[in-house]
Amino acid sequence: MLKDKVALVTGGSRGLGRAIALKLAENGASVAIFYAGNAQKAAETVAEAEALGAKARAYQVNVADFAAVEEAVKAVKADFGGVDILVNNAGITRDKLTMRMSAEDFDDVLSVNLNGAFHTIRALYSDFVRRRSGRIINITSVSGLMGNPGQANYAASKAGLVGLTKTIAKELAGRGITCNAIAPGFIETDMTAAMNEGALTKALELVPMKRMGQPEDIANAVLFLAGDTAAYITGSVLQVDGGLYM
Repeated sequence: MLKDKVALVTGGSRGLGRAIALKLAENGASVAIFYAGNAQKAAETVAEAEALGAKARAYQVNVADFAAVEEAVKAVKADFGGVDILVNNAGITRDKLTMRMSAEDFDDVLSVNLNGAFHTIRALYSDFVRRRSGRIINITSVSGLMGNPGQANYAASKAGLVGLTKTIAKELAGRGITCNAIAPGFIETDMTAAMNEGALTKALELVPMKRMGQPEDIANAVLFLAGDTAAYITGSVLQVDGGLYM
């Protein structure tokens, strides 16, 4: 399905990013992953992708640093020849009620979650335009669509990703390049595992399907948007949330 395609997945060493990288590798893509600090997890993900027959490599980079992203993207292009699919998955949380949230908490989350996506898009923008092809997929969140107490920073960053997605989609549509977003709900990852059990149980009561999703649910959505079957879809936000927000 993705034979001869190169995918770059940010935050690709574990959780959703790992599942996405492996799903793309399983379907024929070569995979480059950006990771923040866990070299062991990054190496494990690369090894798993290679076991699926894919070319894979990991690059340690802080996506909040534009210069670092530019250098890392240059390295990816040198190693793989270019990028066809960009998945902006890197994200952090600093959850607190707004009255307790510091300016640093707010800025750090936006710098990684929103600025990081802009940085990778900006670094690859000219390449996509020149090649007149490309798939950009931003991982947002239902928090960015409906807000969530204690997540002023996270919800703002994810809402910003929706605006970024639609703007890039309009800018690049005429060149045959698509830009879409996926909005996960409660997915079984390290992030949800760290939630208070009582809070998680209460949250799941709001999900019509009464369960958490799996990382593979998000990976399957990415695979769809990355392929030719989604060539006429752009500027969309695909919710994968068990009906949480509707």
